[in-house]
Amino acid sequence: MTNSEIRYVRSLKDKKTRAETGEFVVESEKLVLEAISSGFEVKLICYCGENADARISSHPAAQAVDTKTMERISLLSSPSPALAVVGMPDASSAKEIVALAADPDALCLALDGVRDPGNLGTIVRIADWFGIDAVLVSKDTVELYNPKTIQSTMGSIFRKKVIYCDLTEAAKAFTAAGAPVYGTFLDGEDIYGQKLERHALVVMGSESFGIRDYLAGSVTKRLFIPPYPAGGSGCESLNVSAATAVVCSEFRRFY
Repeated sequence: MTNSEIRYVRSLKDKKTRAETGEFVVESEKLVLEAISSGFEVKLICYCGENADARISSHPAAQAVDTKTMERISLLSSPSPALAVVGMPDASSAKEIVALAADPDALCLALDGVRDPGNLGTIVRIADWFGIDAVLVSKDTVELYNPKTIQSTMGSIFRKKVIYCDLTEAAKAFTAAGAPVYGTFLDGEDIYGQKLERHALVVMGSESFGIRDYLAGSVTKRLFIPPYPAGGSGCESLNVSAATAVVCSEFRRFY
């Protein structure tokens, strides 16, 4: 690799550069293979080691590098043996949200102000596991292409649609389509005693503030994940990604 190529890959550690170029970095053989098979545009692959997967080493954009070069270009503290520069897909439009709201089989998540990249990545992975149709996120949610977020998705970033949008408008679209808007609150109703709808928007709040007031008024059904035994936990709340897994599991128990 030339020094300019190395500098360019390193520059993608910066959010502003990612936004300007429309490119991001994935690291690890698994994520590079996911990128290759995803339909996303793979613009560069770097790998080291003689035993690299043939799907990586034979890719038209692939080039072999030594360990020192991989250490220089890696955005992780412990470099992996494969890295790819990938083009971002086109941003979703408001029409896609309206279409999701109108789909009687669509179950979507909405994340309000989730700031931790690990939590966002884990939630995208959870959404992939439970077949959630899309993850809608407030515009102040952490960036999807943050390297920590990408690693936490474990490849689900290439399979699950994540849409940054105005969540109040998204909630209005679902309500207008006759779908409930659920939200998790400490004063909500026990989720295990509810008949949950197949077609819905499910709002999850941030790690620090929960669902904020500007959006809480759009929620038509408030839910609560009870501790066990009732009133017996000294824990204030569940981590947002753990709570999302519980909620998605309960929705899928019905359908």
